[in-house]
Amino acid sequence: MTTEKGAQTTPPFEGFPPELFTFLEGLEKDNSKTYWEAHRAVWEASVKEPVNRLMADLEDEFGPLRTFRPNRDVRFSQDKSPYKTWVGVTTSDRAVGGIGAFLRLDADGMRLAGGAMALAPDQIKRFRTAIDSGESAAEFDSIQRQLADQGLPVEPGMQPVLKRVPTGFPADHPRGELLRWKGAVVIKEHQLADWMHQPRAIEAVRELWTATRPLKEWIETHVGESEAPRRR
Repeated sequence: MTTEKGAQTTPPFEGFPPELFTFLEGLEKDNSKTYWEAHRAVWEASVKEPVNRLMADLEDEFGPLRTFRPNRDVRFSQDKSPYKTWVGVTTSDRAVGGIGAFLRLDADGMRLAGGAMALAPDQIKRFRTAIDSGESAAEFDSIQRQLADQGLPVEPGMQPVLKRVPTGFPADHPRGELLRWKGAVVIKEHQLADWMHQPRAIEAVRELWTATRPLKEWIETHVGESEAPRRR
């Protein structure tokens, strides 16, 4: 399907070209401005353009999508490599505490996710309250079972889980394991394969994002967005 934005027309998604993955593989080996500038045309045509096409074809179904900037924030990092060695798409507009659907492409393939990768501190408090409460906790349990039946287990996300049940809850709490989480997300990894270069690659994205929608909606309802200031 062709999507019109103003006077411009975005062609339909046709797959992620092999050059996208070879570009990212090269960037892993030589993460420098010299490499980037020498391959800028590849970035524009084989990375940025197909990702934009994918976003245009999915936005009617999943809402506004955004990409991550290719430049790394190195201000507080010992690693001064200037560029991310991956390309990302998400429905969330938050760097921390984002709730939504996620796509990450790197030299090895594709990672898809839905839920909350890393909850902010204020969200963690609300998540624990919801997990401790009867009705919302039962709803989470039901969603967790349904996803597990599809081979999509809910995981605690990027942040390390607590070693113990947090203060304020009994040590033998029936959902003690969940109370130690700082995120709730489904992640599915796909190793690089020929089908990713074809139009049907979008179906893998759509399938995971659709399956995890109940988890995303539960988090939006019972946890909500972080009230902390957004990072610029």
